[in-house]
Amino acid sequence: MRKHILLLVAAVSLLSACKDEPIIEPGLTLPDNYNGSTFAVDAADQLALRGRLNALVDEAKRGRNAANTVELATLENLYTAGTPSVQASANSYFRGRLEGANGWLAELAKASGTTYTPGTPTGNGGAFGGYLFDENGLELEQLLEKGLFGAMNYYQADQLLRNPSVANLHKALALYGAHPSFPNTINASRTQFPDAHMANYAARRSDINDANSLYNRVKTAFITAQAAMEQGEQFIAQRDEALADLRLNWEKVNAATIINYCHTVITTMSNTAPTDAQKGNALHAYGEAVGFMHGWRNLPANSKRITDVQIDEVLELLRAVPGQTPVSYVFITEPVANLPRLQQVITRLQQIYGFSNAEVESFRNNWINVQSR
Repeated sequence: MRKHILLLVAAVSLLSACKDEPIIEPGLTLPDNYNGSTFAVDAADQLALRGRLNALVDEAKRGRNAANTVELATLENLYTAGTPSVQASANSYFRGRLEGANGWLAELAKASGTTYTPGTPTGNGGAFGGYLFDENGLELEQLLEKGLFGAMNYYQADQLLRNPSVANLHKALALYGAHPSFPNTINASRTQFPDAHMANYAARRSDINDANSLYNRVKTAFITAQAAMEQGEQFIAQRDEALADLRLNWEKVNAATIINYCHTVITTMSNTAPTDAQKGNALHAYGEAVGFMHGWRNLPANSKRITDVQIDEVLELLRAVPGQTPVSYVFITEPVANLPRLQQVITRLQQIYGFSNAEVESFRNNWINVQSR
């Protein structure tokens, strides 16, 4: 009897011990690299879409030379070509800005084939300092390209990632502009798959010696999300956290690049007597800032940190409020009065995204050029 009691006590003690011990699930294993074995197949449509946007922008760039006339019909054919087309892939808000008799495509074509004198907002605009501007000094080519990095590429990636899968992650990677090898350069002499679109700007904003750079943060988010998807449903929380990091850091690259271009305009137009080429470059940098900002307007509120109210605050500082005639040329014709507005843009974006002073200073650089990579 005593033997049976002892066995019973031992069994109860063992069960109690087991009950108190936590069940330890295996942790998420992070590989060193992103697995791109099916990337080319899964992301074929997105890679083709990138090419269609490039073709549209290349045609628009012909207008930088006053000897060239850009035909609206050609732009529209490139805009609607293929499946998926740029037109079908952009969000409805941005399509409304591009299309129609007074849309940006029509205005770009109208401005081509002549020259432009900043500060004379009459006529149709033209080429100045190596770039094509409308009569208000706004470079519509930049609104087209940089705007679609948000209103098409990010918009489509966000929609895909609402249905998480490895295939959709590959598609989002292509829309971001990167390759599974994450080369961190745009130089074809250094890699078979140079960064493009927003990944290009992530590389520009990232010191290769900074393990916490924006480029590395986005790369880590892609690798983590893929690992969580491949290793089982117990890692859904890690997957979703990684996708949130991916979205936020993609958005931060956009904001950091606007800061970079504001720095460029301030530095260039603070010179005593800038040349027409320098003025054209400053107005070009300004146009990039407007394009990058405008592309995030009207994206789903739950897909971004910045609100549309804040975007409009920034666009007002840039004198490019949607629905109003922009007054862009004043940043080169009246720099003393207007350059402080660009410093306010930098400060506002720093506040919204929590960038440190060191990060804002770092964003001045094109690190690809600085580090010859």
